[in-house]
Amino acid sequence: MKSTKKLWGDSCFDRYCFWILIAIELLMSFTFLGYLHIPPISITIAYLPILVAGCLFGPVPSSMLGLVFGIASMYKASGSYVMPADAVFSPFLSGFPVSSLLLSVGTRVLFGFLVGIVFQFVKSRKHYRIWSGVISLIAPKIHSLIVYTAMELLFPELGYHFYSAFHYDWDDAVFAAICVSVVTLLLTVYQGHTVQNIKTCMDQSVNNPYDSGKANLFFVVFEFFIFCMAVSAAVYFSQRESYMLERHGIAVSAGIAGDLLHLQIQFLVASLSLNVISVILLISMYKYMSYREYKGEIDELTGAMGRRMFLYHCEKVQKGNRQGQKPLGWFLFVDVDYFKEINDTFGHSVGDKVLRDIAGHLQSIFRCDGTVGRIGGDEFAVIIEHSMEQKELERRLKQFLQVIAAILPDKKVSCSIGACQFVLPRSVERILSETDAMLYQAKENGRACYVIKAWETDRPDDDSGA
Repeated sequence: MKSTKKLWGDSCFDRYCFWILIAIELLMSFTFLGYLHIPPISITIAYLPILVAGCLFGPVPSSMLGLVFGIASMYKASGSYVMPADAVFSPFLSGFPVSSLLLSVGTRVLFGFLVGIVFQFVKSRKHYRIWSGVISLIAPKIHSLIVYTAMELLFPELGYHFYSAFHYDWDDAVFAAICVSVVTLLLTVYQGHTVQNIKTCMDQSVNNPYDSGKANLFFVVFEFFIFCMAVSAAVYFSQRESYMLERHGIAVSAGIAGDLLHLQIQFLVASLSLNVISVILLISMYKYMSYREYKGEIDELTGAMGRRMFLYHCEKVQKGNRQGQKPLGWFLFVDVDYFKEINDTFGHSVGDKVLRDIAGHLQSIFRCDGTVGRIGGDEFAVIIEHSMEQKELERRLKQFLQVIAAILPDKKVSCSIGACQFVLPRSVERILSETDAMLYQAKENGRACYVIKAWETDRPDDDSGA
């Protein structure tokens, strides 16, 4: 079975929306929210999340929502207190388990798949919002047609026929209006600038060094704690209800006790669904706010990390190294030669272009192995977090110096580079000091070159400070 990550690629935002829709589906299925009774009409809106999933995400997510709705319906129909007509949806009460499973679950999955296919088909066409409104308008009748047809085939003794779906009353009109309004509104909100901006921030938060794994662990532990407490509460209240009825002189048989537990489980699922929605919203808010903080510290001109963030990232690399493992890494200082002369001669716009191109080439050459930061006006730093042979580093540095030389047509651009190999864990201050000495030596050697200090030439004691 495909994971939700495979359904939407790297869209963290869409995955969270999908799980919220599942929680809403369960909440609506197990509470009055999915079944509105406004005398003299009664409206079933529990499968609205299926329409929303089909409209926003396609047939696979909407089919999965249909599966959730079908299982919830089957569970609700399994109580001994349900109406005889509803008991056919339960494989435990109907006497025909396979037929009931097809009726309760199969029809809802089929409905979700068909709705998702139709939404996907019209997505590339003009006036998608109008088409989505039309689909939402006829979707309730599509669902009724599928269910009534299945009941006619699987339980003919009930007297239902497929043409029963074409009966139209006030409740059908009200529900159709609700479907069109909700789907159109959510599609408009989803495609709006604000939501798309939030989606972009959340989807790109995977590269955020401020996104703490401890915070994610906290949310997982918190949700597990809530789950355990909710289960304990459901069992406790089920037992207390039986005790209370017995105190009032009502004999509680095994069947009554089972029905009480059946209802408590519905309440438990509804409560947990509400809790899941709350936790997902908290996680989303945390990711969004931490990404905004991260984005504010990205150098606007070059797209590289700012000084504070880069040094924070270096500290994180050092602290994140597990005890007993000491991979060889490299730290680089890259200083643009005669940058003031470039600014004075060609202007600041050309100077900005030089900085952007140098940052871009550094990120292109070292993207798979390390991180680039701009730590000064014309000075960059690179931390290579994985083991790399000195010959490979020299090859990349030569490539870098060669490619930046042609940035300007009328002047050769060059950089002085200091490189220091280090073993983790090691203090960032020590690494910076040693690399700065190598950069100074490169400048003394005439610039437009690099000086490398390999680990083999210097083996100081571990000064990680741990």
